[in-house]
Amino acid sequence: MPVVTKTPLDYLADAEDIIRKKNLEINDLRRTIAAIRKDNDTAEAIRQEIFGLAAHTPEAPKWLSGKGVKNGERGGPVLMLSDVHYGEVINPDEIGGVNGYNAKIAATRLKTLAETTIDLTTKHMGRADVDYPGIVVCLGGDLIGGDIHEELQATNDRTAHQSVNELTDLLAGIIETFAGKFKRIFIPTCVGNHGRSTHKGHYKGRSFTNFDWTIACNLERAFRKEKNIQFQIPSGADSRFDMFGTRFLLTHGDTLGVRGGDGIIGVLGPLARGRLKVGQSEAAIGRDFDVLLCGHYHQLVFLPNLICNGCVKGYDEYARLALRAPYSPPAQALFFVHPEHGITARWPVYLEPKQALAGNSVWVQWEK
Repeated sequence: MPVVTKTPLDYLADAEDIIRKKNLEINDLRRTIAAIRKDNDTAEAIRQEIFGLAAHTPEAPKWLSGKGVKNGERGGPVLMLSDVHYGEVINPDEIGGVNGYNAKIAATRLKTLAETTIDLTTKHMGRADVDYPGIVVCLGGDLIGGDIHEELQATNDRTAHQSVNELTDLLAGIIETFAGKFKRIFIPTCVGNHGRSTHKGHYKGRSFTNFDWTIACNLERAFRKEKNIQFQIPSGADSRFDMFGTRFLLTHGDTLGVRGGDGIIGVLGPLARGRLKVGQSEAAIGRDFDVLLCGHYHQLVFLPNLICNGCVKGYDEYARLALRAPYSPPAQALFFVHPEHGITARWPVYLEPKQALAGNSVWVQWEK
């Protein structure tokens, strides 16, 4: 069979075809970059012109370096606050009577969260007279229930816009309470999936089409004159911050790159796989971190390199019927970070009283 030999004109035609394809790719990338820049410019304009804030959130406060914390002191507390789902309604009759939820219950639980956090940090961590350098409060998304599903549109007791206004006031009250006790507050934020204003989740402009971002900007505006209250409101999906030498990445949890669970180990499988994938992805671009902080799964999980937050709304119809997940009480994660020891104490902050056991309850007993 004769060998086909290309002429110089053939090679030139091949080269021109390759150049044409590469130019198309370059033009497509340029359009993508222009769209991203337009989204960022729009968001910056909104922050400046509407919220009266700087275009970009400033760097984390200096007290997070931990230089003023001595060995033998407690370090500093970190409270995770996510998955409030404000505006959503849970009917106790539909979940065996173990939980109920509406705007009034949400306000009560948020008040309990603030009071219990102060109680645990001041009365249950050794010497009560030790001052903390400050507190970190992570706003981890899904602050409102939203109307992203038909059933939510039909059963919510608030619209998304009403929820934004009311929850902003409730969260501002918590921040003021903490400011009176801890003096300095750092608030990193991220957006969830329920707060989106679009039918389907967007990856481009994710933050700027989300009511969680609006709530964060509202809060930053409300406290913009308070030098000891500082926010980190990213344009992207994640917040990265260092506290006392431990590097944290805060993300909601719906973008871990994993799906599904296991009927036996529950969320542990997706969380472990997600931690690995996010860690590898961030390390590839020089954004290594030590501990991943997330919510979304509505189950409180403490692992050495990952903390998954519980939820404020508690056990719901989806958890019971779609997942057949075991009952989990409404709770949020509280933990402490030390400059020498990293994460030390880990506390669940329960938002409802413990249910009484049936029959008599004794301290301890054993069989004869």
